[in-house]
Amino acid sequence: MLTVYENTEQVFQALQAGATGYLLKRTPPKELLAAVLEVLEGGAPITSHIARKVVEAFHLPAAAKTPGETAALSAREKEVLEMLAEGFLVKEIADKLGVSFGTVRTYVRRVYEKLHVRSRSQAISKYFHGAAGVPSRPPSHS
Repeated sequence: MLTVYENTEQVFQALQAGATGYLLKRTPPKELLAAVLEVLEGGAPITSHIARKVVEAFHLPAAAKTPGETAALSAREKEVLEMLAEGFLVKEIADKLGVSFGTVRTYVRRVYEKLHVRSRSQAISKYFHGAAGVPSRPPSHS
């Protein structure tokens, strides 16, 4: 990715979307050419400035790593997602919470919509690992 943006969140989004490297447009042309060659050889070039931002993101407190989208989840949606992460089936979650199967399916659908995901594994990963891919909180329903 060649961009003017050096915001940590955008770096992670680009890398998660499949970018092989992340360079700023102010990178000198000679270094850009070397980076392209590095990619062709299987490397993943990033500038030292971007590398520093990535390292700093791993040093942030866990709460700072949780993406804003997860804050939009209700307490019940978080509870359902945590139970899904533990491997409970929708029927089992419904029984444990004393609600209908359809109600749990609605919670799951809302979680997917709010987290912008399409599967259980994506939702669990995004909720528990945050934007940086580093665990931000353990499941609490052990």
